[in-house]
Amino acid sequence: MSAQLRKIIVWVEETHREAGQTIAPPTRKAVAVAVIANPFAGRFVQDLTPLMDIGAELGALLGARCVAALGIAPEQAQSYGKAAMVGEAGELEHAAAILHPRLGAPLRLAVGGGAALVPSAKKIGGPGQSLDVPLGHKDAAYVRSHFDGIEVRLNDAPRADEILVAVAVTDTGRPLARVGGLTHAEALGKDGLR
Repeated sequence: MSAQLRKIIVWVEETHREAGQTIAPPTRKAVAVAVIANPFAGRFVQDLTPLMDIGAELGALLGARCVAALGIAPEQAQSYGKAAMVGEAGELEHAAAILHPRLGAPLRLAVGGGAALVPSAKKIGGPGQSLDVPLGHKDAAYVRSHFDGIEVRLNDAPRADEILVAVAVTDTGRPLARVGGLTHAEALGKDGLR
């Protein structure tokens, strides 16, 4: 890996009960987080290609870690999302370079497809600050039951010269989703919308 990696954290959130109702099967979200050195911390650099390359590597690595944590085949993944928090010596554009140009294609390979855009968020922050990773259906943006998110918070990251990068994957939608719209079963996955 071209990134200087400090740590990887992976966890799965399962919801078994909500609003007094049993959720069967439970809704599940996996999130994989990498904390990496920011090679451009403290200085302006015009060409952010190295961060774009790191994004591609992290899309594959973190996506595969999420699928493995859920214990599913890649094609069983239903939604995904990505987010990055840059430490205070970095720029918001450093997060954009990791998330946007090249992270998506390797993530889609890791989750067995994905016609829809990968929802994303980025911010500048420090250790202990929260980062919300937005989630959306991987094949059809109009599947409302999969509009969701998961919060990431690490007590020691990102340090000023680091970037925290998170990828989330689910094998279900929200618990007790009932706001209508296109369902997972109805999604065609051809245009990324329906």
